[in-house]
Amino acid sequence: MAESLSKPAETRRQSHPSTTLSEELKCSICLDVFTDPVSTPCGHNFCKSCLNQCWNNSQTYNCPFCKEAFSKRPELKINTALRQVVQLFKEKPGLTKPEVLCDICDDIKLKALKMCLVCQNYYCQTHLEPHHRVQNLKKHKLIDPVENREDYICQKHEKPLELFCRDDQTCVCLLCAVTNHRNHNTVAVEEESGERRPQLMKMQTDVRRMIPDRIKKIQSIKQLAKLRKVRIIREKAESMELFTNLLRCIERCQSELLEMMEQKQKAAEKQAEELIKELEQEITELKRRDTELEQLSHTEDHLHLLQIYPSLSRPPHTSSSTDISFSDTQLSVATLRKTLIQLQETLHEKLSKTVQLKRMQQHAVNVTLDPDTANAKLILSDDGKQVTCGDIKLKIPDNPKRFDTCCSVLAKEGFSSGRFYFEVQVKRKSEWDLGVVREFFNRKGMITAGPEFGHWIIVLRDENHYMACESIPVSLSLRVKPQVVGVFVDYEEGLVSFYDVESKSHIYSFTGLSFTEKLFPYFSPGDKDKGKTAAPLIISHVKQNK
Repeated sequence: MAESLSKPAETRRQSHPSTTLSEELKCSICLDVFTDPVSTPCGHNFCKSCLNQCWNNSQTYNCPFCKEAFSKRPELKINTALRQVVQLFKEKPGLTKPEVLCDICDDIKLKALKMCLVCQNYYCQTHLEPHHRVQNLKKHKLIDPVENREDYICQKHEKPLELFCRDDQTCVCLLCAVTNHRNHNTVAVEEESGERRPQLMKMQTDVRRMIPDRIKKIQSIKQLAKLRKVRIIREKAESMELFTNLLRCIERCQSELLEMMEQKQKAAEKQAEELIKELEQEITELKRRDTELEQLSHTEDHLHLLQIYPSLSRPPHTSSSTDISFSDTQLSVATLRKTLIQLQETLHEKLSKTVQLKRMQQHAVNVTLDPDTANAKLILSDDGKQVTCGDIKLKIPDNPKRFDTCCSVLAKEGFSSGRFYFEVQVKRKSEWDLGVVREFFNRKGMITAGPEFGHWIIVLRDENHYMACESIPVSLSLRVKPQVVGVFVDYEEGLVSFYDVESKSHIYSFTGLSFTEKLFPYFSPGDKDKGKTAAPLIISHVKQNK
């Protein structure tokens, strides 16, 4: 026996086929090469037994890979072409189990058919014959040949591992059972294996159920990564557009400024020429007067001197506008510089607001009002886009989703991830509530709004009093009265923001939030008895700002 144990196990191994082909021919449920492959109507392939087991444990019939639902259970037929491909693939060297060769053959080693745990040898069909004929050998335990036969033999006693110790959770031989495991609970390995097999099948079922879920998560991660890549590319393009517009603005302003400065320079040069001409005329006049005075100072004609003296005694006309013109030029330059700076700031602010709002609007969703949630006094339009408060309560059945006291209504659409945006027209109203709420909250009786209650809303009261419903309400000072309000939510970021669409200005944001439930758009047109609230709230079609 020792001699047989010392013999090297002669096996034949070959390289595996390409990874790409092996992955294509694997069932996404059991993750093994197809066995009796079948195809679903959506075109995906599975082992017939794997797919049947999935559908046997379900009330619905979906593709485990893409989740497409089928109205009735499809009839599964083996894909013969794919089965032939799988068979050819399996026949390639390296995919099948490596052959274990007979220990007894001398010259040409034949493939082993069985392994004897007692003899601890591999036997081909010819050399196995004595184990079927000789009485003592018939008692030996035969198993399918394995490469690692030492794992089936007790290394201490060189006996077959025929028993399982439940106390130590290990396989033992007969000698181990009467020595180290004498008082332990030991059973035959077949018995223990038989008891564990149902548990293994249950574990396999659980694992198979987990695989489609993991596949779905992988698809979600890939989709999210793809969306993030697209968003980053779009934001880069928008940033480049913003900088390009700013550069164009600066270039235009620079050109206009230079043109204005050139005009100012020409005007100043013309004015200087006129002043010089005027001063030259004054010099000529002064020289003439100087000559006359020189002549009169030596004259003996006293009568003429007295007659001309009054006109000569008057001071000559002189110009004093030179400094004024220079100061005016400096003042114009300063004014232009200030105007340019204000223009750049205004343009930058306008572009920033426009780009920001455009980003929000790219996440626009189609929102419609849910009549099952509407208070009995509310009147909804047939298209589910308008809501107003009526004079009387409608006779409609109550349900857990319906607001019974507050004149409120939710949208049909709820959102549990990503970003979404919608716009609401609030013209000619003295009262309204807008925002989002979590799915599960009490809709009966008077409602106290606030983040701690799952409400993130802003309101209008008494025509001009705007508030954000924080734990302590925050009064909002708005420069203009909003006509259309945009609501933007980033679920993962924990952000709810409100915008005045027409002025492209920010109204208020709830930040640092952590959402765990679906969020639903929330609307309240106000109670008609409390003010001029007859105009409806209208869910607008989102138009991309240019």
